[in-house]
This record gives sequence, structure tokens and C-alpha cells, in this order.
Amino acid sequence: MRSSVLRHKYTSRPIGIFDSGIGGLSVVRHIRRILPSEDLLYVSDRAHLPYGTKDSQYILDRTHRIAEFLIQRGVKAIVIACNTATAVAVHHLRKAFQLPIIGMEPGVKPAILQSRNGLIGVLATEGTLGSGKFQTLLNQHADGSEIIICPCHGWVEAIERDGMAYRKTLELVRRQLTPVLEQGVDTLVLGCTHFPYLEENILKVAGPSIAIIDTGPAVAKQLRRRLVDENLLSTDDAPGSERFWCSAPPEQTRKLIEKLQGQPCVVNSLPTHGKSV
Repeated sequence: MRSSVLRHKYTSRPIGIFDSGIGGLSVVRHIRRILPSEDLLYVSDRAHLPYGTKDSQYILDRTHRIAEFLIQRGVKAIVIACNTATAVAVHHLRKAFQLPIIGMEPGVKPAILQSRNGLIGVLATEGTLGSGKFQTLLNQHADGSEIIICPCHGWVEAIERDGMAYRKTLELVRRQLTPVLEQGVDTLVLGCTHFPYLEENILKVAGPSIAIIDTGPAVAKQLRRRLVDENLLSTDDAPGSERFWCSAPPEQTRKLIEKLQGQPCVVNSLPTHGKSV
């Protein structure tokens, strides 16, 4: 009986998820699909976005503080729902904290397997594309394929400011994506968790024949595997809850989340005192 009580104590703890903004919600939807009973705590660090233009020490400091905040709230695992933060900080966070930490990685390998002509475009921020982790990924998997990188300047800010359907956002995508398409790519990798929200715009520019790789589903599956391996999977039958914090004034974030998720939510201000963020 005591063992069962202790196990429930740990399995009933929430999962922490964070991103520089609302892009990580594209990962949350996949997590919720395969882990419907888990409670989720989401941190949007919108006061400090975009991470892709920040130096490594700045990102390390922010991610460490956010991880501490989530751990103080009893999370049993953390998902870094941001490619740049993963590239810069995942190894540091795994050394600093003793719990499962799952990160993002641009889907170069599945893109190579799916591509018909071996020409792959990677859409990502400067921070992700310039990281040693991304270069290692290319060295491991890109042999025999041509990888064309597209530093997507302003895409994250456009989503956070204007949403997905705004006309200027479509023109921004068209201007930066067209040179990549002109090189003949048949597969595009979404190397930022914000970019699935631009998939409709990307298809308007690239056409329906282009293959698009989103690694959100793979991250959700990896999270589930880790929870199973650590005996941390929720044993509750009731639907899990979702709670939100934001480092910026929360009202605009609330409106964006409600627009993306189609249901009301409450967004709390991220504390800035003491050991919190």
C-alpha cells in the first residue's frame, strides 16, 4: 500500500514545458494528444523573445531560471519546447537537474528519408542554425543530401505580434522562403516550434507537393517513453489540466493562447523576485 501511495505521489506531478513565446504550444497539442491525463505547466518567456538572436549566456541564464521555477512547482519532467534553447542549454540543464529533460531537434534525419531528390530546406532561427548541436546533426545525417538553410528573420516576432493569417506575415514568409524553393528543395524542416503555425502560409508559397517535417509528434512520443521508463506516467483517468505563466504582461499572451487552443485560459505573471524568474 505504501509503495502504491508513493508511486501515485510522483506520477500525479505535472509536466513542465517552456518556450520563448507561444510557439511551444505546437508541441503541447501533440503531448496532449498522447498524454491526455497529464497536468501541464507552460511557461512563455515572451519578455525575452526571440531567443534566436540572443547570445548563449543569456539563453543559459533564462532557461536555468525557468527550469528552477518549474521544479519549484513539483514537475516530474521538463520539455524544452524551443529549438534554440535546446541547442544552447539542454546539456547544461540535464547536468544541473535530476529529472527527465526532453528537447527539440530539427528533423533532418526524417527529412532525408522522405526526400525524393535529396534537397532539404531547414527553416530555423539564427541561434539554432549557428549552434554546435545543429552542426553535429548535419555531420551525422546529411551525407549524400544537400541541406539548404534558411535563417528565418522575424518569423517568431511576426507570429507573436500578428498571428498566423496576417497578410504581412505571408509576405515575410514568401520573401525569405522563395530563394530556398528556387534551389529545388522538395522537403522543408520546421526547425522552430513557432513555425507549425505558419504551415498554411508555407504551403501557399511552396505549393501542396512540398513535404513538411514537424518534430513535435516525435518529442511527445519521446516524453511518453521517458515517463514510462521512469514509472512516472499518470495513473489518473481524468483529463489533465493546463496552467500558464508568462514573463511579459499576460493579457496578449492569453488572447493568443485562446486563439490557438480555441478555449478560455488564465495566464499568470511569472514571478521575478527571489529565486524565481
